[in-house]
Amino acid sequence: MFLGEDFEVGPGPDFHVYLVPKSEIRSSSDLGDTMFVDLGRLRAFKGSQKYPVPPGVDLTKFPSVVIWCQRFSVLISPADLTFEQGS
Repeated sequence: MFLGEDFEVGPGPDFHVYLVPKSEIRSSSDLGDTMFVDLGRLRAFKGSQKYPVPPGVDLTKFPSVVIWCQRFSVLISPADLTFEQGS
């Protein structure tokens, strides 16, 4: 999974990157008790970043990616995933 060079969020504690099997996440309440895949801690608050997707995870079943603050259980930034065609 790749965050583009225009990615930027304000700094905060314990931010993680989650894949979410629900589209159009716009608030913390949109997640509810939805299952997610944790890709790990956010590596930087700005710029392009790559995160490995665990084996067996079908990205087409996860239309959203979110930055989530685990410490405070708050949605920081949502995004709808887009897929590039491989060559």
